[in-house]
Amino acid sequence: MCTSYEANPNDARWDVFSLFPRPEFDYKPEIYKDYFAPIFRRGGDAFETVPASFGIVPRRHIPPGVKVFDTMNARSESVEQKRSFSGAWKNLQLCLIPCRTFFEPNYETAKAVRWKIGMANGDSLAIAGLWRSWKEVDGSHMLAFTMLTVNSDEHPLMKRFHKPGDEKRSVVIVPPTRYGDWMSCQSIDDARSLLQLYPSEAMHAEPFPLPPRKPKSETPAGDQQDLL
Repeated sequence: MCTSYEANPNDARWDVFSLFPRPEFDYKPEIYKDYFAPIFRRGGDAFETVPASFGIVPRRHIPPGVKVFDTMNARSESVEQKRSFSGAWKNLQLCLIPCRTFFEPNYETAKAVRWKIGMANGDSLAIAGLWRSWKEVDGSHMLAFTMLTVNSDEHPLMKRFHKPGDEKRSVVIVPPTRYGDWMSCQSIDDARSLLQLYPSEAMHAEPFPLPPRKPKSETPAGDQQDLL
């Protein structure tokens, strides 16, 4: 399950995404749940780049009293059966999520170590996803998205991630030559045919732990007095 990724910087090379406009908005370098980031989608007869929040059901739209749940990833095998995703899937609200790398936990040392996964040639990549629109309290509409995943039990690289004993899952990296095909799917069968694992020899992965958290510094007594 991919719950964070490194967004493609706005000021980076955009060659691999030449079908899509460069974002005209700011976003954080690393994207976590409910963070806004660029996605590519079809807008009328053209492709557009728009901001959307990670997790197709944003935390702010989970009703009070309902346990908070994660929708950053959608299992492709059952996506049409899950209320959170089925509408977007049946309506072919397909998108691509531009990334530099994405992160997964590796347990080969008997504890979770964050690894960074990307392309062997260093190029940016795009992950297959779904989007939907939400009406906000002020009447505006905002977008949210999820990443589609497939089984990766037999993939030489992606089977190395997630807890021992758990089913191995992977996001779907769409090759640049298939960007237009993905965005132009006319049926669910067309979309399913493109949900394939990326060749492991074209990928690169390495440990990339989060830096240690800095201890909270104590406020000097004099400064505390000034705050009273």
